[in-house]
Amino acid sequence: MRALVCRALPAFLLALGALALAGCGPASDSLPAAVGAVQELKWEELIPKNWDPTRRYRDISLESLRDNDPRAVQMLDEMRAVWDNAPVNVALDGTAARLSGFVVPLDNTQGGIREFLLVPYFGACIHTPPPPANQIVHVIAADAVKGLHAMDTVRVSGLLKAARYSSADMGVSGYEIRSASVEALVAAR
Repeated sequence: MRALVCRALPAFLLALGALALAGCGPASDSLPAAVGAVQELKWEELIPKNWDPTRRYRDISLESLRDNDPRAVQMLDEMRAVWDNAPVNVALDGTAARLSGFVVPLDNTQGGIREFLLVPYFGACIHTPPPPANQIVHVIAADAVKGLHAMDTVRVSGLLKAARYSSADMGVSGYEIRSASVEALVAAR
């Protein structure tokens, strides 16, 4: 298992490049008027401008590390801790927001999915290591959404709060939207 995780280290670092994902579709006005003006957010806005989790790893030649190299194991453990404790953009706390991304289900019933993680790129938390906490939003929909599956694209609207949530194997989120409006988006295939 550890060898598999160590092989994921380069992909883990490369995932930072995928964090610059903008919205996945056109804007929608599905947020209740009571919340106020809705801000369409881009994923990079959730990251504080001065946070750079890769700074200490830039001079390390990853291709020289082997799966069983203790330095690789230690580096991966350190990086996971840094990413799980990634700071959030506190200026966005309490913002009426809209954000598009991919679904990582936390529940799935006959009535649909009500609770999930919203992530910025396909495969995050499922096929690759989880993104930093400031790139994961814990969503609790106002109502269960039928027909929603893992990695479907959605647009979520609601009050964005800075709040940590740990979902065991799927990752740690730094943000939360409760009573969210969830709109499934049709992906171009």
